[in-house]
Amino acid sequence: MRLVILMTCLGLAAAGCSRDATRVAFDGVYYRANAKAARSDRKNFVATVRGVSRGIEGAKSAAEYEGIKHCIRFYGTSDIAWAVGPETPNTALPLNGDTLSFSGTCVE
Repeated sequence: MRLVILMTCLGLAAAGCSRDATRVAFDGVYYRANAKAARSDRKNFVATVRGVSRGIEGAKSAAEYEGIKHCIRFYGTSDIAWAVGPETPNTALPLNGDTLSFSGTCVE
């Protein structure tokens, strides 16, 4: 009987573990986002966010977050010179359908 209870508890504990534990919500929304750069030049990157229609401010924050993660991973710094970034007015943002793209350069 103890074994059954123990296995049930372990099963419930494992069910509580999910990918959402490592995801970050922006304005209460989870956005699909990433940052990509050419292998030969990781300083210059593009951060892309899908699902902009769920909230432009949250999408901008998600793109900025991905850019910061990228620069920290490859250069150990969060300093970014944005070509198109969080300070860009919403009316000037490059939207392609429901996708937003920021571009920047990691500053060493």
